[in-house]
Amino acid sequence: MNNTPLNHTESGGSGRALLITHYSLLIKKKEVPLKRVTPKRWISVLLSLSILLVVVALVCISFGASPIPIRQVVGALRDPERLGKVGTILWEIRLPRVLMGAIVGAALASAGVVFQALLRNPLADPYVLGVSGGGAVGAIVAMMLGTSMRFLGFSTITVFAFSGSLLTILLVYAIGQSKGRIVTHSMLLAGVIVNSLFSAIIMFLTATMDITKVHGVIFWLMGSLGSADPSILTPLFLYVLLGIGILFYIARDLNLLTLGEEPASHLGVNVERTKRIAFVGASLVTGTVVSVSGLIGFVGLIVPHAMRMLIGPDHRLLLPASALCGAIFLMISDTIARTLIAPTELPVGVITALCGGPFFIVLMRSKLKGLQ
Repeated sequence: MNNTPLNHTESGGSGRALLITHYSLLIKKKEVPLKRVTPKRWISVLLSLSILLVVVALVCISFGASPIPIRQVVGALRDPERLGKVGTILWEIRLPRVLMGAIVGAALASAGVVFQALLRNPLADPYVLGVSGGGAVGAIVAMMLGTSMRFLGFSTITVFAFSGSLLTILLVYAIGQSKGRIVTHSMLLAGVIVNSLFSAIIMFLTATMDITKVHGVIFWLMGSLGSADPSILTPLFLYVLLGIGILFYIARDLNLLTLGEEPASHLGVNVERTKRIAFVGASLVTGTVVSVSGLIGFVGLIVPHAMRMLIGPDHRLLLPASALCGAIFLMISDTIARTLIAPTELPVGVITALCGGPFFIVLMRSKLKGLQ
C-alpha cells in the first residue's frame, strides 16, 4: 500500500484492495505517475512552484508598453519614491494587475480541480454549473444602469456580478438536489440548462442596450484584468485563500470520491457533506473572481490536467500545486495580452483560449492513442 498515492486510506482490507486495483489500472494505462505524496515531496513541489511564481511575477511586472529592467523593479518595490514616476507605474498599475492575475488564476485552477473530482468528468471547469452565466447577467445589468456607486470598496459591476453568481449557485443547488442529496448528473444538467438560459438573456440584453456600452460588455465577457483595483486586492486575496483552504480540507475525501460515491462511502467518507462543501466552496470562489475579472476560460481546464499529468492525481498535492500553476499561467497570459499589440490591449480570455484549444487537441489525441 505504501506505493499508492492514497496510502492513508487504510480503513479495511476490501477498501485497500479496491484502491490498489483502481490505481494499478491507471498506472498501467500511464494516466497517473506512481509517486507517493510524502511531506518532503509536498514541500519541495510547492516550494519550487512558489519560487517560480515570484520570479514570473517580477518578469511580468517588468514588461509593458515601456519595459523596465528587473533591477529597477526590485528597487521600486523596496522604495517606491526613489524611482518617481516608474515607482508609481509599478505600484499603482502593474503590480495590482499582476497580483489580480495571480489570485484569479489560482482560484479558477483550484475550482477546476474540485469540479473535475466532484463530477468525475475531465471536461468539467469552473463555469460548468452556470456560475459564469449568472455573473455575466449581473455585470451587464450593472453596465446598463451606469451607476458609479461602490459597496465596501467594490464597484457596482463587481457587486452585481457576484450577486448573479450567488443566485445561480442557489438555483442550481435547488434543482440538482433531491431529498437532501446532491444528484451529480442532475446538477450537471441543471448547470448546462441554466447557462443556456443566461446566454439567451445576455444576447437579449446586449442587443437592446446602448451601442456605446456594447464594447465594454464584450470585453468583460472575454475576460480582462484591466480594471484591477488595489483597494480590493486584500479582501479578494483573503476570500480566495479561505475558499482554497476549505477545499484543501476535503482533499483526502476528493481522492476517494473519484473512485465513485459508493466505494468512497464504504471507505468512511461522508459523501453528501463532501459534495456539498465542494460544490458551494468551488462555486463561491469562482463567482468571486468572475465578478472582478469577467469570464476567463480554459484556466480551470488546462491547469488541472497539466498538473495531474506531472505530479499525479492526489488532491492533497494537486490542489495547491494547481493553484500556484494557475496563478503563473494567468500572469503570463495577461502579460502577453497587454504587450502583444501594445498599446492596444487584448482580453486575456483570448490568450487563454488560444492556449487551451491546442492543448485539448493534444490531450484528446494522446487519449485516443492510449486506447489503441
